[in-house]
Amino acid sequence: MNVAVATQESSENTGFIVLISLVATIGGFLFGFDSGVINGTVDGLQKAFHADSVGTGFNVASMLLGCAVGAFFAGRMADLYGRRSVLIVAALCFIISGWGSGIAGSSGAFVIYRIVGGLAVGAASVMSPAYISEVSLARYRGRLATVQQIAIISGLFVAFLSNYLLAGIAGSSVKVLWWGFEAWRWMFWVEMVPAVLFLAALMGIPESPRYLVAKGRREQALAVLTRLYGTAPAQLKLDEIQGSLAADHRPRLSDLFDRARRRIRPIVWVGIGLATFQQLVGINVVFYYGAVLWQAVGFSESDALLINVLSGGLSIGACVVALLLIDRIGRKPLLWIGSAGMTVTLALVAYAFASAGTGANGQLALSGSMGVLALVAANAYVVFFNVSWGPVMWVMLGEMFPNQIRGSALAAAGAAQWMANFAITITFPILLAGIGLASAYGIYAFAALLSVGFVLRYVHETNGKELEQMQG
Repeated sequence: MNVAVATQESSENTGFIVLISLVATIGGFLFGFDSGVINGTVDGLQKAFHADSVGTGFNVASMLLGCAVGAFFAGRMADLYGRRSVLIVAALCFIISGWGSGIAGSSGAFVIYRIVGGLAVGAASVMSPAYISEVSLARYRGRLATVQQIAIISGLFVAFLSNYLLAGIAGSSVKVLWWGFEAWRWMFWVEMVPAVLFLAALMGIPESPRYLVAKGRREQALAVLTRLYGTAPAQLKLDEIQGSLAADHRPRLSDLFDRARRRIRPIVWVGIGLATFQQLVGINVVFYYGAVLWQAVGFSESDALLINVLSGGLSIGACVVALLLIDRIGRKPLLWIGSAGMTVTLALVAYAFASAGTGANGQLALSGSMGVLALVAANAYVVFFNVSWGPVMWVMLGEMFPNQIRGSALAAAGAAQWMANFAITITFPILLAGIGLASAYGIYAFAALLSVGFVLRYVHETNGKELEQMQG
């Protein structure tokens, strides 16, 4: 090993870097919990607010409106006020949303509180991976950023497990649990525990050094870099960061536009494409509507919630595999392999659902063999997603943009991701009632097929590159 490299590695405060990265990933955990908790509450929302399929779709998807706004403005606010500051505001919004969603007495109030939660999820979705990327080094940045996806899936898993246990204790999600409140309301209140922990932990982490350099706070940036990497490497890294930023102005939204060629920078379009395709494959239909989906083909509420727990556990395992591979084989191979796997498994799910007949109660029902096929294929699809697009998209968005445009480009890509998420989520109940499950999953399979070509043609590898090497 090169002596200079060995000296740099020995002076790094790796434990501290890992610790502050883990604090940032609590935002990912809350992102996952807030996204997944709705899964077990759909029946309660329908009963409490007397909602039809369109109304239910909007109640579920309302958070995503806040997510798009939160993701878009978080990038810009992070350039103005700092990554850590935005995460603190997000933590406060998580607390408010968790309480308000559970106490809401009308659909309107519920939507408002869910939008507040969406602001937090949107901000955390782009700022947590950005913060991790900006405090870690290239050789392990992918692994640390992948922990963010493990945190997201862990949040989903805990939400699914919490929903299952609370519904089991009460008898169902719509029955009264404690103190006169239905179980579905307690499902939302559980979120307040990790949200308070997140807020407290954020008070102990430093601001991103790249933000500090961009704001001209050189001494503070050097102090943070020294604490992260050691004295000599800190000075070198400070000079690299400063050299990567445009000398004539601080980061701004208009930097996304290439004035010489009069067009939006191609790297921004690639980021938007990655963010959008991650949703067009339909993964959040499983996360948000899993209980409804499995009940629609004959499973009981209890069994449907238990299947969600199984999917959550498999997702965590898949993310661990991604963590082990992402800095070894790179980002791009994981993406196209995941796209190919999702294409096949989604097609199998569509085929299984196409065979569903009508049961005695008028609901769809799968035969034994088709039920097994649907269950295995759906969970294989979840595994393919979480070993590829789930973590890799967020890792790449956090690292693929040059320092000068990172905040603004994350804003654009994050907003696109959540708008696509909203479109997929709000249309699923309509598709379920209109063209049926088989056709809906056929659409998601086609999107997965298109994503293979997108990755092979437009996505470039970022593995092993320092953030200062990224080109726009």
